Amino acid sequence: MASENRNQAKMSNWRWVMCAMLFFATTVNYLDRQVLSLTYNDFIAPEFHWSDATYGNITGWFSLLYACAMLFIGRLVDGLGTKRGYGWAIGIWSFGACAHALCGVLTQMVTGLQGKEALIEATGNIALAVSTASMWMFIAARFILAVGESGNFPAANKVTAEYFPKKDRAFATSIYNAGAQIGALIAPLCIPLIAQAWGWETAFIVIGALGFIWLVLWNILYEKPEKSRRVNAAELEYIHSDADGNEVPAPEAAAKEKPMSFWQCIRLRQTWAFAAGKFFSDGVWWFFLFWMPVYISSVYGYTTDTPQSRWGLFTVYLICMLSILGGYLPTIFVEKKGMEPYAGRMRAMLIFAFFPLLALLAQPLGSQSYWWPVIIVGIAGAAHQSWSANLFSTVSDMFPRSAVATVTGIGGMAGGISCFIFNKCSGLLFDYAGTHDISFLGFTGKPAGYFIVFCVCGVCYLIGWMVMKLLVPKYKPVEI
Repeated sequence: MASENRNQAKMSNWRWVMCAMLFFATTVNYLDRQVLSLTYNDFIAPEFHWSDATYGNITGWFSLLYACAMLFIGRLVDGLGTKRGYGWAIGIWSFGACAHALCGVLTQMVTGLQGKEALIEATGNIALAVSTASMWMFIAARFILAVGESGNFPAANKVTAEYFPKKDRAFATSIYNAGAQIGALIAPLCIPLIAQAWGWETAFIVIGALGFIWLVLWNILYEKPEKSRRVNAAELEYIHSDADGNEVPAPEAAAKEKPMSFWQCIRLRQTWAFAAGKFFSDGVWWFFLFWMPVYISSVYGYTTDTPQSRWGLFTVYLICMLSILGGYLPTIFVEKKGMEPYAGRMRAMLIFAFFPLLALLAQPLGSQSYWWPVIIVGIAGAAHQSWSANLFSTVSDMFPRSAVATVTGIGGMAGGISCFIFNKCSGLLFDYAGTHDISFLGFTGKPAGYFIVFCVCGVCYLIGWMVMKLLVPKYKPVEI
């Protein structure tokens, strides 16, 4: 009788609390990533004699290390379980974020120089030694950051699969994925000011410490929905409901679900479709994330601590917040048009793939005002995050929950490789463009270099969508 009354009780909404936790974790994730890009050009580069190629090496290695970690971290999260896996991930990346603050001291120890002034005033071979030593110190710190941060999206995607039915997953993903925009939105308003007032080292420590606060809350609040005392029977029934009936309908059946091995996952076309979507899109997003502050500074002369740069970057990520609406679009297709979730998601992703084409106009219009590339990159970023929210949800559409983090990790590896290629090549291109005065469609020097990369960014999503469609033309769930 008590059970019957509980079933008839008003549905609890604890799943949205979990979604909020994912949102805040992703916000911290992107704040930690942004500290370097917002302190590189105006605070760190003069101290360590860095060039764009050096910065490209550091961001490129971060991306490659992130990619390698993604290959294994998803499997680790599936093995450890969501609570412990996510907890370890954010603990490691928060430690890695704080570790950046030690790079200056360690560089002094390696080179034998004492104090920042000595580093800045170094010339010739000593300056080269400072640049090289500091680069490897930062790469080591980025390695720790990359290993931890690689766990965020596999774990978050797993939580979404645990707490939401398929029809709601893209919307829930778009909400927690909006943490990326919020993190990037807050970052230019506070990080340069912290660095200017107390030094760039303090910026890494303050932002890195936020992750440890989240970790305490996570350990208090998270339990699987079947075990959580805050999830009532009505909400649990809703979590296990689905429009297409393919999801495991009951907690007991979910508990008996067979795990999939890494090699089982990697042999499937569905895995490669997700990996292709990540490969053709992640490099674009990370280029915007890592290079937009540098672009505004080097092309328009607005350093990261100026109001023009801070508000320009704020505007970019404010526009990106429109992606929350993009995550809801497949729900409309499913509920109003009667489409199954995967078909609705692919249609939405095709729509989003056209918006980045505006990046082709960013540099030409940028000759009139830097606000044009700011607005265009904001629109392209919103399209990316909408694309990304739906792309992540294709994994939980097609794979059993026991394999969601593993497949997300494999796709994340593909995205990380794309990011390495983008960042490494961009740094080399911008240095070459600046010293050799190359020309491209009426632009010379670094503006020409950025124009080339913007053109590549514009077409990547349509290529990615076509490859995904070729690999998985219609919805085909994986059965084990």
